[in-house]
Amino acid sequence: MIIEFTKMEGCGNDYVYIDGTRTQIPKDKKPEIVKSLSDRHFGIGGDGVIFINASSIADFEMEMYNADGSRGEMCGNGIRCVGKYVYDHGMIDRTQITVESFGKIKYLTLYPVNGLVERVRVNMGPAILEASEVPVRCKAEEGKALDLPDGSRISCAAVEMPIEIDGKTCPVTCVSMGNPHAVLYVDRTDDLPLTEIGPLFEHHERFPNRINTEFVEVLDRGHVKMRVWERGSGETLACGTGCCAIGVAGVLCDRTDSKILVDVLGGQLEIEWDRDHNTVWMTGPARTVFEGHVAIDC
Repeated sequence: MIIEFTKMEGCGNDYVYIDGTRTQIPKDKKPEIVKSLSDRHFGIGGDGVIFINASSIADFEMEMYNADGSRGEMCGNGIRCVGKYVYDHGMIDRTQITVESFGKIKYLTLYPVNGLVERVRVNMGPAILEASEVPVRCKAEEGKALDLPDGSRISCAAVEMPIEIDGKTCPVTCVSMGNPHAVLYVDRTDDLPLTEIGPLFEHHERFPNRINTEFVEVLDRGHVKMRVWERGSGETLACGTGCCAIGVAGVLCDRTDSKILVDVLGGQLEIEWDRDHNTVWMTGPARTVFEGHVAIDC
């Protein structure tokens, strides 16, 4: 079967995009196809594959897979590229759109230049802080109770919760943005041996669904650097939901302000946590790399 695809990236977080409204692939075949297409030596290459489908509750659905074929709940860089794809391909002519991912709706504002979208602002919704909902195994005595301005109460939040990694105690702050994140503050990000320590966090017993881990260097209260180890993909050049998690963790740990710039290996994202309404906003670029056709085995 020959299918059309578009390779896109947001801050270097790259995926293969397939229009699921025109190309129907059996769901049980998708994990193996995703692994094949994501391979950087024998396939197109990417951090995964995203299918853009019709939705009954939003303008479109984002069906996102990691490079290892596992399904992902959410991808911040990926959803910005979905917005660019549907606008640039004439699938919608509005700059305010909705995209469903894993049953949750995100609200996007598109910023086109000369008819093509260059930047996208996303209402990423609320940060999930209750440890059991992230999920992270956090003992009651390790957790922190939080009262948010919107009136909600968090009975057990994993804020700088100590975990043992390779014989060392690491304080992590855990946030879900529809997918789970552990944020760890370090003195320097440049020299981190992520291929060694990343898997130790991803598969740690504290994280029943595995975890995305952000290693953060604070430059000042409005500016940080980050490297990320993503479950199912390894180190990537960016992680949109991870940057959102950093924005929330920085406020909870009193390390950063509510509005920050996050430098990732592939660029920069703007993050803002409206704590009064527990809403996280992400703004960043979306770019088409190339388009083509590829044969897949269905």
